[in-house]
Amino acid sequence: MRLKARLTQEQGIPTASMADIAFLLIIFFMVTITFEVDKTQVVLPKTEIRFEVPKKAAYISITEAGHIRVSSGEEISVPVPGPEDVLSFAAGVVATDPSKAFVLKADATVPYRYVDRVIDALKQSKAEVIYLLSQQETIENQLPEG
Repeated sequence: MRLKARLTQEQGIPTASMADIAFLLIIFFMVTITFEVDKTQVVLPKTEIRFEVPKKAAYISITEAGHIRVSSGEEISVPVPGPEDVLSFAAGVVATDPSKAFVLKADATVPYRYVDRVIDALKQSKAEVIYLLSQQETIENQLPEG
């Protein structure tokens, strides 16, 4: 009796589901990624305590050279010429969302008069919550002792 030789199948990795896996990974990374809206580099002043700021807050940055950049928290920050323009920007943000928090991020070497002008512009625009960003470990729901 003669036996027929069987055809042998070559070994390999099944790649039929690779596209599905790649697609799921792309979806996962698209859903979980968060973008930083204000990438202005500043050296923050040191403080004893710092509270966590909201993720969707509007950002105002003042660089060491005195340049001001603003972001409503949903797009990349853009430069503005001066504090007067911060007032119009903040008024527009407050008009769309009156409870929107503002984060002021100023370099430690910026003269306080520039920071004061920006805070005055935020007050004039009727901003309810203003955070002054500093360099320190974040402490949740605690007040400084004193």
